[in-house]
Amino acid sequence: MVELPEKSVVIRVTSLTRTYKVGSESVHALREIDLDVHRNEFVAVMGHSGSGKSTLMNLLGCLDKADEGEYELNGINTTKMNASRLAHVRNQQIGFVFQSFELLPRVSALKNVELPLIYSDIPFWQRRKLAKQALERVGLGDRITHKPNQLSGGEKQRVAVARALVSEPSLLLADEPTGNLDSATSAGIMDLFEQLYREGQTIIMVTHEADIAAHARRVVRMKDGQIYSDLPIEQDAAVEHKNATSFPKEPS
Repeated sequence: MVELPEKSVVIRVTSLTRTYKVGSESVHALREIDLDVHRNEFVAVMGHSGSGKSTLMNLLGCLDKADEGEYELNGINTTKMNASRLAHVRNQQIGFVFQSFELLPRVSALKNVELPLIYSDIPFWQRRKLAKQALERVGLGDRITHKPNQLSGGEKQRVAVARALVSEPSLLLADEPTGNLDSATSAGIMDLFEQLYREGQTIIMVTHEADIAAHARRVVRMKDGQIYSDLPIEQDAAVEHKNATSFPKEPS
């Protein structure tokens, strides 16, 4: 993991704007977003479909570029980088966990986890060692030779988490990481995320489920391409409870 001063800013987003063309219409996916995320924060990003949360995740993951505004990752301004430089930053500093696991079906868990290291200068034996350590870190040290079809849904997601961690990224991005899992398995995956947070990992997680977001320490809520709420988890829960119970009473 990149060594950063305590409480240093990992992400700084300023006036980030993204517009897509859909036929003759312009869709404003993000509208002048400002956001700071510090080292060892666990942030949940929430919002209905079309709120802009997935677009924000793509920009933070250097998978897309903004039309306007700036995005700094560990003090490096990525805004004007070309595709090659963005790919380098992405591979070095960001780990991704997706809802659909995105594992190669024909190779073992060990080789799936090793994949992000293949294009690095790390020798073969070291890649294998790091991949094995990452699998042990997520509790799958006894599944390294298993292929995805020999693993449960929860085990597949743990392999995906190990793959995201193998490069020791400064930032872990998770997009609906429990979306394909039952409630019991989801709880196990979120326990793993909490463990990683306690170990110092910075995590940003997109989710639409309140019980999953409750594992984070901060909740950013989006609507119509803008952030309308950014609160510590306790304050966010209190506001949402108040909103849920503040409907006008029916006339007697």
